[in-house]
Amino acid sequence: MKRHYKIAFCGMGSIGRRHFRNTIKYLLEHDCSYQIDVIRSGKGKKLDEDFEKYISEQYSDKETISPDYDVIFITNPTSMHWDSILKYQNCTRSMFIEKPVTDNMENYTGDLRQELICYVACPLRYSRVLQYVKKNIALDKVYSVRAICSTYLPGWHLGEDYRESYSAHKDMGGGVAIDLIHEWDYLTWLFGRPKHVIRICRKVSELEIDSEDLAVYLGYTDNRIYELHLDYFGRYEIREMELYLPKQTVHVDILNGMLRSSDQEVAVCLREERDEYQMREISHFFDIVNGVCENDNDIKEAVKTLRLAKGLED
Repeated sequence: MKRHYKIAFCGMGSIGRRHFRNTIKYLLEHDCSYQIDVIRSGKGKKLDEDFEKYISEQYSDKETISPDYDVIFITNPTSMHWDSILKYQNCTRSMFIEKPVTDNMENYTGDLRQELICYVACPLRYSRVLQYVKKNIALDKVYSVRAICSTYLPGWHLGEDYRESYSAHKDMGGGVAIDLIHEWDYLTWLFGRPKHVIRICRKVSELEIDSEDLAVYLGYTDNRIYELHLDYFGRYEIREMELYLPKQTVHVDILNGMLRSSDQEVAVCLREERDEYQMREISHFFDIVNGVCENDNDIKEAVKTLRLAKGLED
C-alpha cells in the first residue's frame, strides 16, 4: 500500500537542509506521497527553489501548528532542542532529533508522551567502515581503544563566519564536547559504556569563540581503557580510532573509510560520501516509524551518551 507522510522540519540550517534532501530522496524512492512543512525562527537564510518546490507551508516558530504530523524533525540550534521537543510532542507520532537532545542537563526532565517515538541522530553507526568493525572485529577482546576527532571550526561551512555559528557560542549549545558527541555514540555502540570517565574540557586555542574547543577523556571498565580527543582547531581533519587487541592492532580511518590491521597486508577500503550513510540512517528511521525495527537510540539512550560527553557519572 502506498504510504502518505505528513512531515515538518523545525529548523532549516545546514543539517536541517541535509536531512530534508535525504528525506525527499527516501520518499521518492519508496513512491510515497507527502506533505512537508517547515517551522523557522526567521533568522536563517531564505530557502532556495530546490527546497521551496517541495514545501507546502512555512510557519514561524511562534505560530501554532496542526497536531496530526507523522514525523517532526528537530534540526534547529542545539540550545533550542529540548524546548522544541516539549513544544511539539503532542503534534506528531514520531520525532527525528538532531544530536544532542539538550545542551543543559538541568533543563532535561524526560517528561514526554509515552507513545511518542523519539529517535536521536547517530549517523556514524551507519558508515560502512564502522559497520565492518562491528561485524568483523572481536570487540570483546579489545582492551584499549583510542579515538580522535580533530577538525577546524572556521572551515566547517565555507562562506560563513564561524564566529556567528552556534558552535562558537556556549549559550547556543556550542562546544566541542557535545558538538562532536558522535564519537562517544559510536564508542558506546561498539564497546558499551565505561564505568568511570575523567574529562578535561577547555577553551585553549586562539579561535574567536566562547565555547570549549578541546575535550580530552579517559574512561575505563574492568577490562577496557577508553581514550578520546576532540578539538575544533586541528588544521588536518582527522576522525580515527585505534583498537588494541592481544594479537593485532587495528587502525580505523572513519573519515576516509579505511581500515588497516597489523596482521593484514591489504587495507580494507570502504570509502563513501557523507550522504550515503546519512541516507541509510533516514531509511532506518522510517523503518522505526513503521514498526519494522526497534528504536535503537531513543532519548534515554541518547541522554546516557550526553552525560558521558559532559563527564557526568550515571
